[in-house]
Amino acid sequence: MAEAVSCPVPPEQRPLEEFQQLSTSWFFSWPVGDEPFLTKSLAISWIMVLPVCLLVASGSWALKQDPPRLIVAGAVSALVLPLFLLMRQWLGWTYVMKRLLSESVDYEESGWYDGQTWEKPLSWREQDLLVARHEVRPILGRLGRAMATAAGLMLVGASLCQAL
Repeated sequence: MAEAVSCPVPPEQRPLEEFQQLSTSWFFSWPVGDEPFLTKSLAISWIMVLPVCLLVASGSWALKQDPPRLIVAGAVSALVLPLFLLMRQWLGWTYVMKRLLSESVDYEESGWYDGQTWEKPLSWREQDLLVARHEVRPILGRLGRAMATAAGLMLVGASLCQAL
């Protein structure tokens, strides 16, 4: 507890606190639980943008004459939003992983102009390493698989659109 008192890093900028904030955040908590919740959330975002993508794709004269290609083109273009959401989550969780694995903490006392660096004590490093390995790494694995699946679906859909 003495280490927590002597820590100059503001509480909201400590790596474990940043991990807790992401874990409880509405958006960043999608991959924290099991994969069905992440899949469900991404499917909902895909379904929400699908009508707009179909409407935009229907503006093409060539696609308007070919309904199967129109549907596939709209479905493939609607995958862009879930892929962007996944990339944003990947960036956030990768940032926290980097902060947890670092031996020092970069922080700001009152603004961007007064950045400082504080060396983590050994007990903090051990705790942060455990959280990074057993909490954040599985989350990044789920996000990586989801991004690979979305990219694969885009490639298969684009190939199917060309084949039709």
